[in-house]
Amino acid sequence: MTQVIQNYRTGLLEVVEVPPPRLRPGTMLVQNLCSAVSSGTERMVTELARKNLLAKALARPDLVRRVFDKVRADGAVEAFQQVAHRLDTPVPLGYSSAGEVIAVGAGVSQFRVGEIVACGGQGVATHSEIVCVPKTLAARVPPGLEPAEAAFAMVGAVALHAVRLARVGQGDFVAVVGLGLLGLLAGQVLKASGCHVIGLEVSPERVRFAKDLGIEKALCLGETDPVAWTRDLTDGQGMDAVLVMAATPSNEPIELAARLSRTKGRIVATGLVGLTIPRDLFYEKELEFVVSRSSGPGIYDPDYEHAGQDYPYPYVRWTHGRNMAHFLEMVRAGQVRVAPLITHRFKIDRAREAYAALAGNGSSPCVGVVLEYARSAEVRPPTVRLLPEPGRKGGGVVRLGVIGAGLFARTTLLPEIRRIPGIELRGVAAASGVSAHHVARKFGAIYATTDAREIISDPAVDSVLILTRHHLHAPFLVEALEAGKDVFVEKPLALTVEQLDVVLEAWRGSRGRVMVGFNRRHSAHAIAAQQFLASRGGGAVVTCRVNAGELPPKSWVNDPIEGGGRILGEVCHFVDLLQFLTGSRVVLVQGAALDASLESGAVEDVVITVELEDGSVGSIVYTARGHRSLARERIEIFSQGTACEVDNFRLTRFFGKNSPPNLRTWRQDRGHRGELRAWFSALRGGHPAPVPFAEYVAATLATFAVVDAIETRVPVRVDLSHLERCQKQAGSGEELDP
Repeated sequence: MTQVIQNYRTGLLEVVEVPPPRLRPGTMLVQNLCSAVSSGTERMVTELARKNLLAKALARPDLVRRVFDKVRADGAVEAFQQVAHRLDTPVPLGYSSAGEVIAVGAGVSQFRVGEIVACGGQGVATHSEIVCVPKTLAARVPPGLEPAEAAFAMVGAVALHAVRLARVGQGDFVAVVGLGLLGLLAGQVLKASGCHVIGLEVSPERVRFAKDLGIEKALCLGETDPVAWTRDLTDGQGMDAVLVMAATPSNEPIELAARLSRTKGRIVATGLVGLTIPRDLFYEKELEFVVSRSSGPGIYDPDYEHAGQDYPYPYVRWTHGRNMAHFLEMVRAGQVRVAPLITHRFKIDRAREAYAALAGNGSSPCVGVVLEYARSAEVRPPTVRLLPEPGRKGGGVVRLGVIGAGLFARTTLLPEIRRIPGIELRGVAAASGVSAHHVARKFGAIYATTDAREIISDPAVDSVLILTRHHLHAPFLVEALEAGKDVFVEKPLALTVEQLDVVLEAWRGSRGRVMVGFNRRHSAHAIAAQQFLASRGGGAVVTCRVNAGELPPKSWVNDPIEGGGRILGEVCHFVDLLQFLTGSRVVLVQGAALDASLESGAVEDVVITVELEDGSVGSIVYTARGHRSLARERIEIFSQGTACEVDNFRLTRFFGKNSPPNLRTWRQDRGHRGELRAWFSALRGGHPAPVPFAEYVAATLATFAVVDAIETRVPVRVDLSHLERCQKQAGSGEELDP
């Protein structure tokens, strides 16, 4: 399908052919008929993307500070690569559209196939032929309303939400600063609410637009003093409320709003403007000020946007979805006129011309821009081919399929894989067609798809790389093993004992080899430390300190279903590392979490102690409460009067008699290169997996015990019965025995 994307690094705007989205529970597939191009938000985004790196940095100083913290913690090379990869990520443009429902997922009962709906949401209602829309981000289009008008429902909801925040009604005087698309819609909503509307704008053309729409009191700034003019209209009192709808980094609109307001007036900032508050004016008039957050309650809430959990009607009367529906009713009733605002229409394949018009490169003034799509009964396949099938190659070539195209895949693993000879990347699968297409094109894959089973069922794929969210690791691993593939799966191996049992059963019945992404054991620093410790003999004390950093409050990692939490998803790394360093299994676990961490439900601050079979003891201090400029990880080992310190996998120092020289690497070595080279070397050479599968199982069982110990607050002995049963069922157990 056709979609509009922009590269944030180069500023290049493209219309590309990407795989269509997959239908998910709680969502529906909508074939777009029209989508609206925002003359405010999208214009500023595209302009920023076209700026050079220095200009981008000046525009986002908050992100620059984070980069410097990354440099201090992990080094300049690591920081530069992360920034470069993030900037290279394509951005799907568009957030307001209308189209026909062509499929509904489980849990969607309020919409039916064939209905026309309006869709709204960043990354959802994009400029693409087909969109996958959660049920809470859509509204039914009233009969008789043109799709081009309905495509502005999200923009209209933004205007409507700003009016609600202003708390105005019959007879109130309200100024609208900025008469672009958003301001012109807000002005009409205010007029329909019985307000006296005063429009202020720098463009004479837009002032004329406002008057044509019935906003009679509209002033072109610069013609006369706007403060004196508005005071004359209000008997010297000033505005009851001011809506700032301008799009400029300047602070002038906020200062103007303060001067226009009456004492105890209200100011609502919706446009992307400077927000330095002139304290004297605000203090003198005791003004209320609020920054409007998009289109209403629900936006930016993952439970509402992605899980489809609507807010209860009696307690949250006007949500994002209800605002969209009401705006459409206002358009149907003639209270708001959208059609006169549509100044430009383009077919989707001419989207670049649309954005050029938005930038002011056209001959006529630009307000509302619509992209149009052709109706099609054709079923779109989930796969897009980018390259022709290669000719037959000699032996020793590993043909790889990748499932998952997130940040970790494209910034860490795939760049390393590209450096390894003898690998043919056949396909990339991702939930997002844009992500699948971008990664496939960037790393030279033959095809991109939104159906992971295209990868698993491809007879030409020898090995599958699973890099999805955690809850899909075990299911995709099982399917790939049953299909006879060799599988590299990122950690964790499984999120529950039941999942692990299914994985073990599939592994026993398959000839496929498995590697789990416990990469730190493959770092040159970890290998040097392990060899140092092994040469000393006897038990050891090992500590791991992890300055993990905060996650967003509702990150998928902490979601109990998708991520399983940071212990299962991240602490497992260090459980495996302890077992690797000591060459022994964890047998007993104790753990304690910060009370605040337990209360929030996201366990991110823990202290764990473990006992291992050889008598060694270890501790893991894992916290999200540190500062990002502190090095992320430090490992310390004490044994037989000697010590070893691994500092963030950049420097390893040895202390004591007959100690080897210190090891320093020019960049962080967390083991990704080592694990991938070991894995593909085994595949090309027909050798067993580099790490016995039982070591992964043992680390997983020990991590389950960590979770139990923290929840119960009592020591937990690791249940190795699964491993023992599997060894007996496997016969000799040679491959399972660590």
